[in-house]
Amino acid sequence: MADIKVPELGESIVEAAILSWRKNEGDPVAKGETVVELETDKVNVEVASEEDGVLEAILKPAGETVSVGETIARIRSGAAGQAAQQVPNQPARGQEPTPPETKHSNAGEKGLAVESRPVEASQGKTGPQTADNPLPAALDQATAPSSVTPPTPRTPSQRRKARQADGPQATPATSAARTEVVREATAPTAPVAPGTTTASPLRPDEDRIPMTRRRQTIARRLLEAKQSTAMLTTFNEIDMSAVLDLRRRRKDQFKEEHGVGLGFMSFFTKAAVGALKAFPMLNAEIEGNEIVVKHHYDIGIAVATPAGLVVPVVRDADRLTFAEIESRITDLAKRAREGTLHPQELQGGTFTITNGGVFGSLFSTPILNPPQVGILGMHAIKERPVAVEGQIVLRPMMYVALSYDHRIVDGAEAVQFLVKVKEMVEDPETLLLEG
Repeated sequence: MADIKVPELGESIVEAAILSWRKNEGDPVAKGETVVELETDKVNVEVASEEDGVLEAILKPAGETVSVGETIARIRSGAAGQAAQQVPNQPARGQEPTPPETKHSNAGEKGLAVESRPVEASQGKTGPQTADNPLPAALDQATAPSSVTPPTPRTPSQRRKARQADGPQATPATSAARTEVVREATAPTAPVAPGTTTASPLRPDEDRIPMTRRRQTIARRLLEAKQSTAMLTTFNEIDMSAVLDLRRRRKDQFKEEHGVGLGFMSFFTKAAVGALKAFPMLNAEIEGNEIVVKHHYDIGIAVATPAGLVVPVVRDADRLTFAEIESRITDLAKRAREGTLHPQELQGGTFTITNGGVFGSLFSTPILNPPQVGILGMHAIKERPVAVEGQIVLRPMMYVALSYDHRIVDGAEAVQFLVKVKEMVEDPETLLLEG
């Protein structure tokens, strides 16, 4: 017998959600074959069997949260190809059990089928509230159609006399019973815990979709970024003529020599590194009352995936050539969309670049990726009329945005950082010297 346990998932990741089981109980499994896929806050992780055998038991169903080191399934060794015997009437894991053929079930004893008996009216107590008996017994019987006599119309004087006659005839026991019935029928629902919301009824043209673990993490981190930082954004525009001309002249040769295309990301990564060297506070983070200034340049590149936004990191970008940057970005983006990134590849970035231009965005305000204090936003390239040496000409222009944490980065510093990026991209030769 061998256990399948939740493996180490990376720095600071201590739990995951079971996304799906690739095998069912009783299925044969081979050594190295994927048995279950886990979803963490950042990436999906496939867990394989360490030996041949049969999946004896699934201990945690899909959707459940599990911790690192926790046993989630058991493999019976040396029995590959032999299906495990199913217990009669035992439902497969993940399927709803078939209820026993009884008219009623006792709500107080979950899983035990017992015959319910009607509550006697003479008991003076309310029965359990079940699907077959949605109202308290006393209230149900008091309002049953067989016990209700249609009222006879009365004049105002007759109604007054009736109220006077009813008063003395009412006994304390009767009043107490009536009060108890009304109290149970009108009892308020349990209070909702702070920070939670109750599910509202859906219209026929609406769907309710649970948030994935990754989407919950994205939502939480973006909200934390807005609440825990003094975020401000500055903007500028870049004339992309020189970069476009360089790519047009060199892209074929570059592709032939390096096996990867010459894109825009390598230019902006190099320009960001050069600007970070000139303005190091954008490459820092806050720890308590101290500022940690980093002199290594690990640039996060935001990648949109079907499961949500992820930010893999290009390590030591200052030491890489254009071809190496393009190659690493291409590889990271591909594996991000396939969901095969390692958790370590998403950690430790010092600065982030996001390119909304690939989706047609002309102008946006990027949100910080804490604990980083700066993020550079690229946008779509559009021809616009601009003034050049007293003449109105059409140029391919890109708006760029820099969001920064104003707690440690002043406005003047942020503006100069973005101007530095602009100058280097507009004169790509400087990237070889300063990037």
